[in-house]
Order: sequence, then structure tokens, then C-alpha cells
Amino acid sequence: MYQRWRVCACVALCAMCIGAAADDASLAALKARIESGAIPGIHSVLVIADGKTLVEWYFAGDDQALRDRGPVPLPHVEFGPDTLHDVRSVTKSVVSILFGIAQDDGAIESLDTPVLDYFPEYADLRTPERLKIRVRDVLTMTSGLDWDERRYPYTDPRNPSIAMEIAPDLFRYVLSQGIAAPPGTRFSYSGGDVALVGAIIARATKKPLEAFAKERLFGPLGIADFEWSKANGNPRAEAGLRMTTRDMGKIGSLMLAGGQWNGKRIVSQAWVNDSTSPHATVEPDPKCGIEYGYLWWLFAGCNAQAPAPGFAAIGNGGQRIWVIPSRKLVVASTAGLYTDPKQGEPPLAVLTGILGGMAKP
Repeated sequence: MYQRWRVCACVALCAMCIGAAADDASLAALKARIESGAIPGIHSVLVIADGKTLVEWYFAGDDQALRDRGPVPLPHVEFGPDTLHDVRSVTKSVVSILFGIAQDDGAIESLDTPVLDYFPEYADLRTPERLKIRVRDVLTMTSGLDWDERRYPYTDPRNPSIAMEIAPDLFRYVLSQGIAAPPGTRFSYSGGDVALVGAIIARATKKPLEAFAKERLFGPLGIADFEWSKANGNPRAEAGLRMTTRDMGKIGSLMLAGGQWNGKRIVSQAWVNDSTSPHATVEPDPKCGIEYGYLWWLFAGCNAQAPAPGFAAIGNGGQRIWVIPSRKLVVASTAGLYTDPKQGEPPLAVLTGILGGMAKP
């Protein structure tokens, strides 16, 4: 999944040397392009600049909802501020925040704990090789387990992300995969790793993942309406959330503010810093290096441009939360491009259009 975002993300971050004051004409032109279909598939755009909503647009289009038995078509939805939308793998970054809260509470003591210590029921899997997989390795998708989500589409049961959801025992399925690389050495995009993270949070806090989220993150942020789809009774930690675009903006704003919301500490500054620091190299690139934190994508900007660091939550179909600290900017957007091989291009056009519509300081 990450390959289709790589070029888009790099070009978008190159544009971030632009300032943060609005050019109304440019923004109006961008909105018109979306409405005309020149930028297809976009369902919503929200821009929060220095804590204030600068843009909030909603459109209409076909959508999907990921339910317990898979995606369900939603033909022609008129989107609005209260419309729940699949955020797919943006869920992973939300789970990162939940992990940080659990660690702040002392429920999770060390990132170097073997993952299998949280799954004592799988005594037969406690081989020397598998015991080397630490909590930090599944947080960075460097578990070393043999996992390839790129070979088959997400509609194909041979895709391991789908296979784990239909397996009789989801966690055994993930943990019993072959070892393809030493843990901590190679990034491989893996919903399986994130499923383990979600289970670790639930087992460490002794609360269901969605209940912990409601109590410690969504409640304090004022996120009252959300859905979390399940697979075999387990919340999809890797892709299951449905939420509003405004609430996506709250997640981005929380991270931009270093873990605070309306003056209240939700997650520690230390976790925000650590989770958005590089821990794995996704793919070396001479122009646009992309790295991975703890379930957040990290972009330093293109070498040919002025540096403009940022981090992002990225979901299948065109779902995005971008955080650009140097501009005090959060950009959230949703789309319905789930099966489009060029699904990264419209969100890129939106982001670059937004940044192009910001006057130079």
C-alpha cells in the first residue's frame, strides 16, 4: 500500500515551504476543481491553521463502509460535518496514540518486551527466533514476519491482511508466519503487526480497545460518534475506524499541540515526539526520504526544496491527516478511491492546492 503514496507524499511536502495565510481566490479555484471532477473522488477537506478552521468543504460521491464481514457499498452519499467516514489505515496512527496513553499510565513498561509475553496462550510459538520480536518492532512494522500486502489486492483472501481476518485465530495466524528478516531490521507494511499492537494495548490495560479509546482519547477530545469494525470479535486495529472529518482534524490538532487538547494533557509530549521520530526507513530515496515512526509516516521534504518536515496518518482510499508543525497546520481529507490504482493523486492535488493557496509570509 505504501508505494502508491510515496511519490505523492514527497511532492506534497515539497510544497510546504509556502506560508499559512489564505489566498481566497486560489482556494476557491481548488474547490471548483474538486466540484467539477477535475480532482476526482474527494469527499471532504478540512484545514486547521494555527488552531483555526480555514477550510471545511464537503462533497458527494460513492463510498464504502468496512463492516464486520467486509466492505459494504454506500452509493452517492451527501457528505457533511456529521457524516462518519471510513479512515482505514489512519486507524493505525490513532492506535499509536492509544499505545502512548497506555505507556504513560505504566500499563506498558518497556518497548523491548517480547511480543509473545503478551500472548502466553501460544507457548508453542515461543521459539528463540520469535522471542526476538519486541513490542517496538511491531510498532514500526519491522517484526520480520513474512508479510506482503502488496502482492494481492485487499479483495483477495490471499492478501495476509484479509487472511488474518478470516482465520479462526487472528493473533495465532499473525504470530505463526515465517521469519523473513531479523526483527528490527526491515520495514514491511503489515496490518498484522498493528493487530498485535491493538491486542497488546487491550491486554495491558485490561480493557477492550474501543472502550479504552472512548474513555481516554475520544471522550476527552469530544469525539462522541464513531464506529470501529471488528474481525472475529476483535476491533480492526489496522483499519477499522469510522469517524467524521472534524474528528480527524482533532486527532491531527492533538498531535500538533504535543499531546494537549484545550489545555488538558491527553498523551505525553514524550510519546508524541518519539512516535513521530524516525525508527524505520521505508524506502531510501535520493530526492524524498520517507521514514516511519511508531505508526506514523514521516516526511522530511524533498532535497531540492527548503526543508519542511511533517508527519501523516494515511489510509486506503485517499484518507489523510497531515500535520506540518513548521506551519502550525493540520490538513484532513477523505475520499472514495479504495480500488483506484492512482488513489494517491487526488489527495496530493488537494494538499498541494491548499498549500498553493497559502500566501507567502
